[in-house]
Amino acid sequence: MHIELRHLRTLSAIHDTGSLARAAAALNMTQSALSHQIRGLEEQAGVELFVRSTRPLRLSAAGQRMLAAAEDILPRIAALEEEFSGLVSGRAGRLHIAIECHACFEWLFPVLEQFRRAWPEVDLDIRPGLAFDALPALRREEVDLVISSDPEDLPGIEFLPLFDYEPVVAVAALNPLAAKAAVEAVDFRDQTLITYPVDRTRLDVFSQLLTPARVEPAALRQVELTAMILLLVASNRGVAVLPDWVVRTEGRSPDLVTRRLTTGGITRRLHAAVRRADAGRPFVSHLVRLARQEAVKLQRGARGGGGDQRRSIPT
Repeated sequence: MHIELRHLRTLSAIHDTGSLARAAAALNMTQSALSHQIRGLEEQAGVELFVRSTRPLRLSAAGQRMLAAAEDILPRIAALEEEFSGLVSGRAGRLHIAIECHACFEWLFPVLEQFRRAWPEVDLDIRPGLAFDALPALRREEVDLVISSDPEDLPGIEFLPLFDYEPVVAVAALNPLAAKAAVEAVDFRDQTLITYPVDRTRLDVFSQLLTPARVEPAALRQVELTAMILLLVASNRGVAVLPDWVVRTEGRSPDLVTRRLTTGGITRRLHAAVRRADAGRPFVSHLVRLARQEAVKLQRGARGGGGDQRRSIPT
């Protein structure tokens, strides 16, 4: 038996309207064509689908079984058509995000909250990209956007700039480094360096300063939470290198001060990496705009406090 969606829609319309004439009008077809379709379906099934001696027209037991299938299948098809329509129009889609920047969760969540309200039909998810190779996963379409400060020349991948930030050194006010205007690589030789629990190649202090200078800190301590890192630093248990916006938003202790990393400072740029084919999708573009706007808010807060070096990327 070959059952098509039009058969299920026909059966459902006849059941809802109670007559062939009204069902034909609802389906925008002639009553003759509708009767022919029903007869053909009954011939395939080998059973009658309607009790024709009743008014209004009533489904037989076999017809009731087919109606149950129609009531199960047709809503699913309608939902699938709506989903595909949303994909074509750009209203819907998937945006699974991986983050290579451990400190970026606090910054990104306000952005995602605004995005969720603006794009309720987009399947939004977030994964810590530090647990796997995020950029290869992006190419394999396992994720759709990667927050990264380390752009690479990858086929089919585009790095959209978000904002610049400056890694700064957080030290206790009692630490001898607090007396310096800037902290150099050699100053870490007698310090415990507190970092997030990630590979050192993904930490600015190593990739931008210590590894090139071939300097090792006296000890390395890994801590998961930003607030705990700053608490330990304020207690003079070690020093930390964090993005300037992280220290400004989290580190309000009078026992903690920040110093520049090298005399000239170091500037890093955060990017949103996406597949080139997705870069122009409306909801991807909107997320990037929201991210840049959040950076502007942080920048304005820095000006109020004085001395911050971050520069947002123009939208």
